[in-house]
Amino acid sequence: MHRYIWLVPLLPLVGAAINGLLGRKFRFSERLVSAVAVGSVALAFLISVAAVVNYGTTIWPKTYVTSDDGAFKYTWIPGGATEITEGLQERAEGETTKKASDEAGRVARERGTKPGEAVVVGVTHAPVRRGQGSVLDVEWSYQLDPLSSVFMLIVTGVGLCIFVFATGYMHGDRGFYRFFSYLGLFMFSMLILVMGSNFMMMFVGWEGVGLCSYLLIGYYFDRKEAGDASRKAFITNRVGDFGFALAVFGVIATFGTTQYTSVMSQASAFPIEIIGQWGIMSWIALGLFVGACGKSAQIPLYVWLPDAMAGPTPVSALIHAATMVTAGLYMLTRTNVIFQHSQAMMLVVAIIGALTALFAATIGITQNDIKKVLAYSTVSQLGFMFLACGVGAFVIGIFHVMTHAFFKALMFLGAGSVIHAMHHEQDMRRMGGLRKYMPKTYWTFFAGWLAICGVIPFAGFWSKDEILWNAASTEYFHSGWLLWLIATIAATCTAFYMTRLMALTFWGRERFLEVRAGGQADEAHAAAYDEGKAVHVAIDPSVADRPHHGPEERVGVAHVLEAEAVGEAEATDTRGHDVHDHHDPHEPAGHGQHPHGSVVPHESPPSMWVPLAVLAVLATVGGFVGISPAFAGGQHVGGRLNIVNWLDPVIWNPATGRFGKETSAEVTALEERNKSVAGREAVRQEGSREAPLPTESGEGHAEPPLPYGDTGFNLAHAVQGVLGGSHAAAEWFFIVVSLLAAGLGMGLGYLFYIRKPELPDLWAARLSSLYRASFNKYWIDELYGALFTRRTMDAARAVNAVDSKGIDGAVNGAAWLTRQLSRFTGATDRLVVDGAVNGVAGFIKLLMSPLLRAAQTGVAANYALVMILGLVAAVGLYFGKDILAAITGAR
Repeated sequence: MHRYIWLVPLLPLVGAAINGLLGRKFRFSERLVSAVAVGSVALAFLISVAAVVNYGTTIWPKTYVTSDDGAFKYTWIPGGATEITEGLQERAEGETTKKASDEAGRVARERGTKPGEAVVVGVTHAPVRRGQGSVLDVEWSYQLDPLSSVFMLIVTGVGLCIFVFATGYMHGDRGFYRFFSYLGLFMFSMLILVMGSNFMMMFVGWEGVGLCSYLLIGYYFDRKEAGDASRKAFITNRVGDFGFALAVFGVIATFGTTQYTSVMSQASAFPIEIIGQWGIMSWIALGLFVGACGKSAQIPLYVWLPDAMAGPTPVSALIHAATMVTAGLYMLTRTNVIFQHSQAMMLVVAIIGALTALFAATIGITQNDIKKVLAYSTVSQLGFMFLACGVGAFVIGIFHVMTHAFFKALMFLGAGSVIHAMHHEQDMRRMGGLRKYMPKTYWTFFAGWLAICGVIPFAGFWSKDEILWNAASTEYFHSGWLLWLIATIAATCTAFYMTRLMALTFWGRERFLEVRAGGQADEAHAAAYDEGKAVHVAIDPSVADRPHHGPEERVGVAHVLEAEAVGEAEATDTRGHDVHDHHDPHEPAGHGQHPHGSVVPHESPPSMWVPLAVLAVLATVGGFVGISPAFAGGQHVGGRLNIVNWLDPVIWNPATGRFGKETSAEVTALEERNKSVAGREAVRQEGSREAPLPTESGEGHAEPPLPYGDTGFNLAHAVQGVLGGSHAAAEWFFIVVSLLAAGLGMGLGYLFYIRKPELPDLWAARLSSLYRASFNKYWIDELYGALFTRRTMDAARAVNAVDSKGIDGAVNGAAWLTRQLSRFTGATDRLVVDGAVNGVAGFIKLLMSPLLRAAQTGVAANYALVMILGLVAAVGLYFGKDILAAITGAR
């Protein structure tokens, strides 16, 4: 079945093409559009499941590429043909040998190696082909391996739930067919990204999801805020894409190929670049990381993701859970061998991830738009994933990608269900008590809340706990304890603001009834909004002037409640709260509308809550595929069904120089040594070594070193020493701390927003500066606007001035001069040339016309006389000489 994986990306593309090209022309009904869209994704999911099961039982852990057995092979970019003779090949081999010798000598001198000691260096061997061949061929082929298989199931499985939900959420939208066409194209692009067998296919998918995000975020293209958000996402991602493109060029220049298997095999032979060294691997890793920061919304390129809420809610769920933002994590893990060869870049990835996790979490605490809270939680959770990759736990990072896809898709779709029930209200301060009205949505959302907070045994606990443990126990650098502390604080903040979301939305009093009580008050508010003079609200003209369903929809929040803290009323920005829903502003009245003051929340239809139920189950039990070793006797139980064991073959091990788990007794002994205090001290004395170079047989050196040199202070080892040297006890200690952090955040959230609801105002007033900074997102958007947007606009105006006044001025000046010359030439022609001709003609006319008029008498006899005289004259002229001679001779 794995031979048919090429159908997985093709089916969503076919569905998108059918709906996009034929939907409007043939006026497809919503049912038909839904059948095409959902059916294509469902088939892709079924094929993915069958292919992965077949792969796991027959091929795993090997990599399968469709072009290897001809299942699907197409030479996409053929390289230029070249012919290499035997002599040239021998010369190339000789140069490579000399290069290796010179490099070995340099390394020996730097290390102070004694004569006779072996020196292992990494030498890049340029691909040399014998006879006729291509320098660089790029195939369009698909790859099935442990990593791509996980993403295939996530993208198609979670995507299917989102597609089904969207059929109910988008009901009645005029662009129904267009929406599902974009959605299918989005899924196709993501599948190309994760299933391609080379960097060029990844780049195509990478740019494809960027384009589709632009189309979907700006789905309501007639709304200014949606257009601004889509452009912001597109341009911000182009910054990251520039780094990614440079990295791809670096890969081609360094390895001579874009095929993953070949690149990773060659990269594993390079020496590890420790901190202080910066070589080609670090440059490539830097470019890849810049691209990952753009797609996965890390500092400083995270700003586009919260604004992506301008799109319909299913789009938000797809972007945040199953597709676009996970692309960066996929790329980091796919190229883990490159990153692990750069100690500096591993540290950068870990630091940026930890800071992003905490930074976004502190912003999420003060946001009031339910989708904005979830958006910042996504940015924060992505930071946790980057942290995992930075400390070398790439598998755990992907594990968190999977669990996050479950509970974040659930929570976004649950938020969409709430918004649908609240007639597209998104301000949580106008909700409350919804669990009574929406029990199915509430209980499914409840499961997602427990998962993201990290409560055992929900999915989020297993992956988040492993991230914190790996940060505390990392051997990659000595700052792991600080990374663990930052991540633990971020996890506590996450539990707090997600509990706040639950309290404001589902618990507490029903504030939407309190605000709307009293028809006269509502009418007064409606009149105020119609006049654009609503109290407490600064209406954005771009929102107020657009078509709307009613006063609530004009500003997004019908009535802004009293500010939660000093200064919030001035800072409140209500732009676009409502425009994230699925309403079409030109839709006839009736769909989703309601008389003012008659809002009663209602449960969503089955097409919306059934996907929530499926995702709730996954958010509850999905983490069992990666149970922590602390719960299973120190082992990752489950064999290949355990995600850690499943993904292990694609992770490069710097201790052995091989992909996958080490098996040699020497490596096992080394690990045991590292766990002991004396062993760690011995390792510190050894200092830094370079990664071993695998031999042709695939075996590494007998005594592989630690990945990086001095490990410094290791928090996990310190705790282990305090607890009597027990590794299991140390891990359980961090598990307990993780659970306590989650409990602390949840408890504080419940205390602040349920037990003592006056506390938020009190603490916001006490910490007013910090509160305003968080509420205004630390003014990063304003800072970027001042530093980049305005400067770019100023530069654009300057360039436009040069173009219009300089370049266009020169062109227009030449045109003006040409026109003046043409006028002068025309005048010269008219007055001089034509004047001379006309003057001569006039003179002749004045001189000859009287004579001619005199000759033209109109009498026939005169004309006959003239003819006779003319004839006589002609005869005379012709015969005159003879006649004259005759007369003269006669005399």
